[in-house]
Amino acid sequence: MKDAELTAPLSLDRIALMQTFVRIVEAGSLSAAAVQLGTTQPTVSRRLQALERALGLPLLMRSTHTMKLTEDGERCYLRARELLDGWQALEADLRGAVDEPEGTLRVVVPHAFGQQRLVAPLAAYLRRWPRVNVEWLLHDGTPNFVADGIDCAIHVGAVTDPSVVAIRLSQVPRIVVAAPGVLGTGPRPTHAAELAGLPWLALRTYYRDEITLVHDTTGEQAVLPLRPRMATDSLYALRSAAMLGLGVAVGSAWVMADALAEGSLVQLTPRWCAEPLPVWLVYPQARYHPARLRRFVEVMRGAMERVVNPAG
Repeated sequence: MKDAELTAPLSLDRIALMQTFVRIVEAGSLSAAAVQLGTTQPTVSRRLQALERALGLPLLMRSTHTMKLTEDGERCYLRARELLDGWQALEADLRGAVDEPEGTLRVVVPHAFGQQRLVAPLAAYLRRWPRVNVEWLLHDGTPNFVADGIDCAIHVGAVTDPSVVAIRLSQVPRIVVAAPGVLGTGPRPTHAAELAGLPWLALRTYYRDEITLVHDTTGEQAVLPLRPRMATDSLYALRSAAMLGLGVAVGSAWVMADALAEGSLVQLTPRWCAEPLPVWLVYPQARYHPARLRRFVEVMRGAMERVVNPAG
């Protein structure tokens, strides 16, 4: 026979076949699994057929547009997932101290952090562990870890998915800024209520038609309704628009630091700021996590305070 994977399935590495099957299920399609495994769809299909022939059971029902696990396939997936987690844990236990990070780590990071502040700790991580490669994916939303084959993500804001592990790294101070020209010849505002009459810019990810500012010592809150002249989902675009005098903005202190230092922006109502945003490192729950992920978590936990602090 031409296809050894079909004619002699019992001689194949069953662990590898199980890994392919689990990846197919979690990726949602054979083509997506092939991309994540770095191979072709026909190869993934042959491996699936080899596993089905070895077990003597159909695992997936496939049509042109859909893929569904059979009842046996559901049982096989659950047991295969347990088997693979156990196998990885066994390997890590036997390796002990020589469990050196290797392979490819796929990380999703917010655009602003990912382009600027997080590159330095990433470089330190790659220098420390030369057998690891990183796919650095810029995305401000929460990824679909399984379908997209993502190992972990840096997430700013609330974590709402109970199925993930979330490690709080730090928090991002947010301040009110504007170009000097926005204020005209009048005095600089000192109370949040004085900002209501100024033109505003909105960062759609975190505020749109209102913003809540909090006094740093009394805890008093002021909710300002907004009709923004411009709304964006980019911190950098928000900063640029503010520097051009289009309106008042609330943004991460570290993003605004250089513009404040050079005078193209000024901080308004310094005693009134938006609530800081928590920064999390999130990844799927599992019985075993590879060394490349564990070491990445360690690096980011050590570096994040410097990342969010403009003075760092």
